[in-house]
Amino acid sequence: MKPYRIPQLAKPYTDYDMIQRHTELPPFSDGRSHLLYIFLSYGNAGEDRNKELYTLVTGLVQLALDTHESIDHVSDDPGGDPMRSRQLKVLAGDYFSSWFYHLLAKSGQIEMVGSLSSAIADFNVLKARLYSKMKEQLLSSEQYLRHTVQLNMRLFLSFTPLIEGSLTGLWEKLLAEFSQCETVCAELRRGNDPASASEGYCYWRIMENALEEESVLLRDQELDLKDWKKLKMKYKCDTLLTDKLHQSVQSIQGLLQGIKDEHLISELSTLLDRFLLQMKISGQAAVEG
Repeated sequence: MKPYRIPQLAKPYTDYDMIQRHTELPPFSDGRSHLLYIFLSYGNAGEDRNKELYTLVTGLVQLALDTHESIDHVSDDPGGDPMRSRQLKVLAGDYFSSWFYHLLAKSGQIEMVGSLSSAIADFNVLKARLYSKMKEQLLSSEQYLRHTVQLNMRLFLSFTPLIEGSLTGLWEKLLAEFSQCETVCAELRRGNDPASASEGYCYWRIMENALEEESVLLRDQELDLKDWKKLKMKYKCDTLLTDKLHQSVQSIQGLLQGIKDEHLISELSTLLDRFLLQMKISGQAAVEG
């Protein structure tokens, strides 16, 4: 199998000085992308030949969706750095998304354009349903996390018909666990700042357990960083997220133990080791096997 190099292939499309100077992009969906790359090798010859292209464009579309998702809606004075950051995120998300059509059409993969476009439409429907529940305050922290994991799986699930039938069950289970890991890592980062944490996992966890005065402060976004950290600690937000991270890693390890194909287990073990190393380097919770 050709070595996995999708993050390197994505850099010419994502690394721009203006974006890097004035805003911060979400991380590339490396765990899910690497997993897709591996499983596309177990389809027909056409899928194996196009696996780099398919994985690259899916990663770019996911980055576009995540970039748009990261735009907060708090009003700031026009012309300030926060406003510039928002504007750049809108433009960056649109730019990343445009590449999936261009790259696929250039390679004659028109059918795949339709498939990914349909997955994007499904993603937007699921997101709208989630936002509706959030707006009506009809969401627990566990429901929020489950819905978000499902959103983060959607694009990648569109490739299931291209994967060898005997492996689709394993593919879907591993995708769910890696999506959970990447979602939890994103929520841990999001929870570092009370402004960006608004309506994330920590927000919903605190809201469903908080005292009335705490709920009012949180809802009105009147908490400073010190008080926000105290609330997170009081309601064990980071501890619960870290436990979920451990559980998913253990589930992945258990799934790998049941694989009989030595080549497949070697590729997946390399993915897991690389994924764990990246989490440690990026400062996420220490995750040991």
